[in-house]
Amino acid sequence: MTPPPARQAPQAPVTVRVFTQRFSSTPRGARLARYLAVHQLHAWGVPYGTEPSDAAALIVAELTANAVTHGRIPGRDFELALTLHPDTLRIEVSDAHGERRPPEPAGLRPPPSLADTGRGLHLVQAVADRWEVRDRLPNGKTVIAELDLPH
Repeated sequence: MTPPPARQAPQAPVTVRVFTQRFSSTPRGARLARYLAVHQLHAWGVPYGTEPSDAAALIVAELTANAVTHGRIPGRDFELALTLHPDTLRIEVSDAHGERRPPEPAGLRPPPSLADTGRGLHLVQAVADRWEVRDRLPNGKTVIAELDLPH
């Protein structure tokens, strides 16, 4: 007689949540993207005012500000995508201006000490666990930042 198959422990389901939205390439679009990102995270169980929520808000604010300042092409929107895995939040901001790429994380240099701008990606680098820049087909670029979430 053949023994019954070994029972495996039940595995908890993995839920991945995704939010994607296009916004006008304006300062108002950047503000709306930040607001909706934090609102969506709260709806997914990442409460307002927590460290992950505040970190995500800062990253979205900086990346969307860069998209509307440096990646803007008149008449073209930028896109925000959030992907919430059980242990990671992935933030993606895409714009249509592929020729104007930010430096890669390893090539990021501090701005001149008296400069009024140029610190946004330094903030992203300080808060995100990982970030990178990828080409977006057929045109443009996507800046991706990831946050490791506490269990």
